[in-house]
Amino acid sequence: MSQEATVYVVDDDPAVRDSVSALVNSAGLRVQTFPSAEAFLQEYKADKPGCLVTDLRMLGMSGLDLLETLQKSAAPLPAILISAYADVPAAVRAMEAGAVTLLEKPCRNDQLVQAIHKALGRDASQRAKRTVQQEIKRHLATLTPEEYEVMQRMVAGKLNKVIANELLISLRTVETRRHKVLEKMKADSLAELVRMVVEVE
Repeated sequence: MSQEATVYVVDDDPAVRDSVSALVNSAGLRVQTFPSAEAFLQEYKADKPGCLVTDLRMLGMSGLDLLETLQKSAAPLPAILISAYADVPAAVRAMEAGAVTLLEKPCRNDQLVQAIHKALGRDASQRAKRTVQQEIKRHLATLTPEEYEVMQRMVAGKLNKVIANELLISLRTVETRRHKVLEKMKADSLAELVRMVVEVE
């Protein structure tokens, strides 16, 4: 897990911010607090790893609205929602918005710390996946239109002679383009190429 990961605590209750901040610090994690969702959104940078701990209900933008806003960004932040007023519809909406969990306030310290570690793990995993996807897309961008056509048919499992017939080119040309595709995509096999294409779809 990245040492730069930060636990962002967003709550309009100063006492809650202080207690959660102290708990996060005691767990050896970096913490940053905000009095509102609006204040958090002004400062948060999507390239910064971490997770969010926020109240379901706050003055102004709610924690749920904040989570839904983050889900629309390029790098959604895993969130833990806490509330003394959680109901089933709110819980369902929170899960649909990608919340790691919804905890009832007051929640146990060990319960919250466990949820935070789970959220940070999910964030690290998601960021690693996005890095791989970006790398694959960079490789795809180096293919010529002709190579891309061959690659699509390779991934569909078509034989070289079928590809040649469909594209009205020689078998030798298909073999050359096939080699170029694997080389540019840095794929050791057709199976690996298929995995790459599936990864970015």
